[in-house]
Parts: sequence; structure tokens; C-alpha cells
Amino acid sequence: MGEEKITAKKREQLKKTIARFSGQGEVIALLLAIQREEGFLSRSVLEQISEEKNIPLSELYGVATFYSQFSLHPRGKYVIRVCQGTACHVQGATKIAESLKQELGIGEGETTHDRMFTLEYVNCLGCCSLAPVLVVNDLGVQAKMTSAKVRKLVRELRRR
Repeated sequence: MGEEKITAKKREQLKKTIARFSGQGEVIALLLAIQREEGFLSRSVLEQISEEKNIPLSELYGVATFYSQFSLHPRGKYVIRVCQGTACHVQGATKIAESLKQELGIGEGETTHDRMFTLEYVNCLGCCSLAPVLVVNDLGVQAKMTSAKVRKLVRELRRR
């Protein structure tokens, strides 16, 4: 699990975020808010939530590991999700994934050292007629991908 020391300033900021959520029924919303701020859910952050909300640490881990939108490790500024569904597979998703791995220098499930990119594979993005596809954060579906389009996309994202 990703570990980062919490500074006093960060601890106070977390305390304010945690205070916005009143009950145990809001655990998912709380974890999402913290992850938006921090980029991932570190052990020290989960421990602070556990202490302040009196929620067992094991319960927080249970939620954080059950739902795929949570990450216990640092993620990149840009999370690239490559569709591995049948239509995308048939149309060359493997080649697209290999191009991304080569371009970024990381494998599936990894994050670049500069925390700019994280590469993930997903079962289906529901855009079969546009295969092969990938999604970068909320930038929309990148359709009919090719190795050349992958290189262009990565260059554009690096310039942002």
C-alpha cells in the first residue's frame, strides 16, 4: 500500500474534509472526497479517518478494496483505461496496450515515476462500434485507436 507521511497542514485539511461527512452511511462519499484531494488512499489517511469517525480500519479497507474506483497506491494525473472487451480485442486492443506500455515505460496497473500516467485495463467500456477504445480520466472516449494515435495522445497529455 502506498505510504506517505502526513504533514500537520495536510492532517488539518483532512480533518476538515472528514468533518463534512456525518455518518457511517457516507463512508464511500468520504473516501471518494479524500481520494480526489490526495490522489489515493494511504494507510495513514485511512488510519486518521478510522480514528476520527470511529470506524474500524478493517471496514475502511473492506470498502476501499471492494470498489474499483478506489486506489491504495499513488495514481497518475492521467489514468488511461484500455478496453479489453471482445470487440476491442478483435480490433487490436492488445497492440494499443503494448504501444502504451512502450510509450509510457510502465505495465498494466502501474504508474509512471513522475505520477503523470497510470495504465489500467478494463473489461468493457461499452463503445464496441468504436473499437479499439480507451478513456483518459473524463476526457471522453478515444476511438478507433492506433499506435500512432497513442503516441500523439501521450505527447498531448505531457504538454498539458
